[in-house]
Amino acid sequence: MHLFAEATMKFTLELYLQLRGSKDNIFYSPLSIMTALGMLQLGAKGNTEKQIEKVLQFNEVAKKTTKKSTECHDEEAENVHDQFQKLMTHLNKRNDAYDLNLVNSIYGAKEFPFLQEFLEDIKKFYHANVESLDFLHAAEESQKKINSWVESQTNGKIKDLFPRGTLSSSTILVLVNAVYFKGQWDHKFDEKHTREEKFWLNKNTNKSVQMMTQKNDFNFNSLEDVQAKIVEIPYKGKGLSMFVLLPNEIDGLKKLEEKLTADKLIEWTSPQNMDMIELYLSLPRFKVEEKYDLPTPLENMGMPDAFNPQKADFSGLSSTHGLVVSSVVHKSFVEVNEEGTEATAATGVEVSLTSAGITEDFTCNHPFLYFIKDNKTNSILFFGRMSCP
Repeated sequence: MHLFAEATMKFTLELYLQLRGSKDNIFYSPLSIMTALGMLQLGAKGNTEKQIEKVLQFNEVAKKTTKKSTECHDEEAENVHDQFQKLMTHLNKRNDAYDLNLVNSIYGAKEFPFLQEFLEDIKKFYHANVESLDFLHAAEESQKKINSWVESQTNGKIKDLFPRGTLSSSTILVLVNAVYFKGQWDHKFDEKHTREEKFWLNKNTNKSVQMMTQKNDFNFNSLEDVQAKIVEIPYKGKGLSMFVLLPNEIDGLKKLEEKLTADKLIEWTSPQNMDMIELYLSLPRFKVEEKYDLPTPLENMGMPDAFNPQKADFSGLSSTHGLVVSSVVHKSFVEVNEEGTEATAATGVEVSLTSAGITEDFTCNHPFLYFIKDNKTNSILFFGRMSCP
């Protein structure tokens, strides 16, 4: 297990704990948010830097593995930015099986004195496009330009990442990450077998959904200790898969969420713990669009200083004092149908200047968790909860 993958898994679940009470359906890209935070950390110093590092989970995981193999030592010797660089290179490799694109862009205020080292590192580690914009005199036009870039990188699915009036004359820097994925199932669902069925929101309430079904061989694991089961649904090329984690009981999700840990998720989805068996798989068609303001969740996860004008230290970004993070927004979109999945997300961070054997039945007809994972690096690209299709 790569350290980076374990850190991603921990970050995914830490953030999920923060978001799970907010809405019925949840969908976000931990990878997009982590990449934006990684770029921000390049400009942070002192406690601000340490806190972002803590939230990214990388150092916690590295500490655990100091006694392990030399491979771990090599990986530990690399900083978190080296890891992002490697992952981006891997994920953006040309691929005929599916579309996957992870891109970064940073927009700096015209004539603001950024440190050259910061700009060079952003380009080196995050392959970021670096551009100057006139936030002081043309904040709205600058905002439109950034939103338009995000929309073009996400196949038109993420519009208006920064709502009107978000950016202002005090905006100094905007860091943006966009991730886009579109893949066909390795075994497509036949539309002829899709029919209207009940999806149980809880024991007493149901709604009609379009339920896709197929009988095929899938990697499966029955999780007796948490009264749930998990299936891997690979995409064409098998480089990426969707995993669906389904509680046995209609109202079993809350109990499952309480027992969910990164170590368990890694264990349950590792190839040696899954068996290829014939399954009757039923999965609802669904489409989800979500938006999250992340300052409060990120503060709760351990990085309050970045948002505090008295404590924020972004001296790795510029020698100008008074820089603070004023917003972190994340938008996501996913559509699952018979053909496959289209999923995309974007994260924007604004820094401002302040004055301070048997055929099993796997029927997803009640709330479940699902995530899309890169199988080579074990990194989670997207994570979601489906409570109401």
